[in-house]
Amino acid sequence: MSSSFSRRALLKGATLGGLATTGALSGCSSGPPPSTATWSMWSSSPEENRVWADFGHYVERRMHIRSSSTLTPSDGYPTKLDLQLVSGTAGMVTALNGWLIPTYASRGAHRPLDALIAADPDFDLDDFYPAIRSISSFAGHTYAIGFDVAPTVLYYNRTLLERNGVDPPSPTEPMSWDTFRELAVELSKPTDQYGFTCAPTIDDLVSWIYCAGGDVLDGDRDTSPLDAPEALEAIHYVVELFVKDRVTPPIDNLVAQNASGTALANFLQGNVAFMQNGPWQVLNVRKAPFTWDIVPFPAGPAGSTPRVSGSSFAIPSGVKDDDLDLAWRLLKTLTSTGALNIYARAGRNNPARLSAASAFEPPPANLGIVQRILKGEVAGGHPFNVTTNWNRVRLLLGQELPRAFLGQVSVRDAIDGVMPRLNALMRQHRDAVRQAT
Repeated sequence: MSSSFSRRALLKGATLGGLATTGALSGCSSGPPPSTATWSMWSSSPEENRVWADFGHYVERRMHIRSSSTLTPSDGYPTKLDLQLVSGTAGMVTALNGWLIPTYASRGAHRPLDALIAADPDFDLDDFYPAIRSISSFAGHTYAIGFDVAPTVLYYNRTLLERNGVDPPSPTEPMSWDTFRELAVELSKPTDQYGFTCAPTIDDLVSWIYCAGGDVLDGDRDTSPLDAPEALEAIHYVVELFVKDRVTPPIDNLVAQNASGTALANFLQGNVAFMQNGPWQVLNVRKAPFTWDIVPFPAGPAGSTPRVSGSSFAIPSGVKDDDLDLAWRLLKTLTSTGALNIYARAGRNNPARLSAASAFEPPPANLGIVQRILKGEVAGGHPFNVTTNWNRVRLLLGQELPRAFLGQVSVRDAIDGVMPRLNALMRQHRDAVRQAT
């Protein structure tokens, strides 16, 4: 099978992590034999590897063909996928984090699925949470089918709280920002004990920005509202946890600190009271040598409205003819209730299908709040609004904002310094949307 899209399209996208200058776009591979169900996924731990191995076994049992998966650590997944798409070595189905879907859809790297869905009476799109259906769409078309969806939540170290005489937070009533800050300060000790950990990146900051009533992009404008009072209040709040209150583990390596697993590593050491993260880390936190649980994200001026994220499977645009039929059957198998039951029982994340939701079982005891938040019964959530060039937005803000987290510049100066280039990316995004529609 071939799943390549053009080198020009990749270069035009100027895309994911500076790949376009590597000169490594012409690789090829003999690949697996024909009629093999090939698919790709990110995986960053032995526990996650076991989940995807079980998926592979499930595919082989259900489809009676060989399954061949390519697993890549999450931080390197987008760059590797770009290489595979250009060289024609991508799987016939590829996993996409929700923030990548507008990028690939606008570039024509993956195909819209509307015709395949309409021609398949056995496929029930209504069995998927509305949030993941929105995340998996671009310009009015469905480009992917979800396998997980969840809001950001707050993990807490119950053992550490009990040791310090602090009652566990409510599983249904989000803490106010003031209460959370007081607890984080109270639970921080000079002797290597910290109240909170998160990554100093826009992907973590955005939940606080939503809770303050702000956003990074405005769908109707070519400029970003990141310098609006609401967003500045949120960034100020989080930066002061690092710089003024010093309730977070010290940043001694900005490159490592920006990596997705650093906050998790901090929390697993057992000396951090609270961690901002998603239920996608339940699988990894279950190995913690202390008791823990999750609660709703702290409520800011606009309430507890953290980002709602999700991930999906998609079919590269280069998959055609007989391979397309096989790819569609593979995609349906990977997102079926049976497959997502495996996914949820392992604690990998909240499944994207309503019919698989009951498989996401405790521990932790409060795990049910994830589905209650998605249903609007507890706290709330905010769609993770991203651009078609979100990785460039991440890279830009990842270069500039950490200086505020180190106390080298004020939040105001950091934001003012980044706004001209951020607004240029917003205009580029709007142009990409106009061209795609």
